[in-house]
Amino acid sequence: MKAIGSCGDWWWNLPSLRLKSDSRRRGRRNTDPRGRRRGPPREPLSSSSSESIGQSSGWPFELLFRQAVTAACLTFTGDTIAQVHDRIIDCRGRSAEPDSKELIPDILLNHDWLRALRMASYGLLLYGPGTYVWYQFLDRCMPKQTFVNLSAKVILNQIVLVPSVIAVVFAWNNLCSGKLSELPSKYQNDALPAFLYGVRFWTPVSVVNFWMIPLHARVAFMSTCAIFWNFYLSNTMNK
Repeated sequence: MKAIGSCGDWWWNLPSLRLKSDSRRRGRRNTDPRGRRRGPPREPLSSSSSESIGQSSGWPFELLFRQAVTAACLTFTGDTIAQVHDRIIDCRGRSAEPDSKELIPDILLNHDWLRALRMASYGLLLYGPGTYVWYQFLDRCMPKQTFVNLSAKVILNQIVLVPSVIAVVFAWNNLCSGKLSELPSKYQNDALPAFLYGVRFWTPVSVVNFWMIPLHARVAFMSTCAIFWNFYLSNTMNK
């Protein structure tokens, strides 16, 4: 009997028979008292999976906020550079060799902080989120790195993004400064020169951005290049 028992244990431990028996027991376990079959038992949601779900739902908004803050800092920097540049030129015009001791206090005291904050608010609320969504849209529509896709991205960037940025930043600056009635004349006098300068500036930058810069670093690269663009816009809007 003991030999039969050990033989029975060996027979029971065969993988094929054990799998069949387990499947039968799962089948009996998944049926309710009325004989209807129930679905597989649900595993409880672990804390790590719930945290990952929360992170996946909040990640795009966190990244969008970071891009907006980055754009705000860079637009503020561009306007500050533009104001300092204008102040240095004015001081040089008044005297052949301006005194550095007088130049630095003059720059700090006469700095137009409201103008700089207007540019920063534009970068925070409009430029940063808008360019982030735009570049994500281009990459989703044309994910492959081909010459045709690269050319299409650069062309769309020039005919869609650049005019939109110029139109929005002019309107935002005139609205915040209380000069909305002067907006049509501003468009008529400065929109076309700004667009032509933007095409010359952003075309090579866009080629480098879409061709050589990886997706996760493109917004940072374009925002860094935008310092020079914001310097030009600040001078154009406040001349």
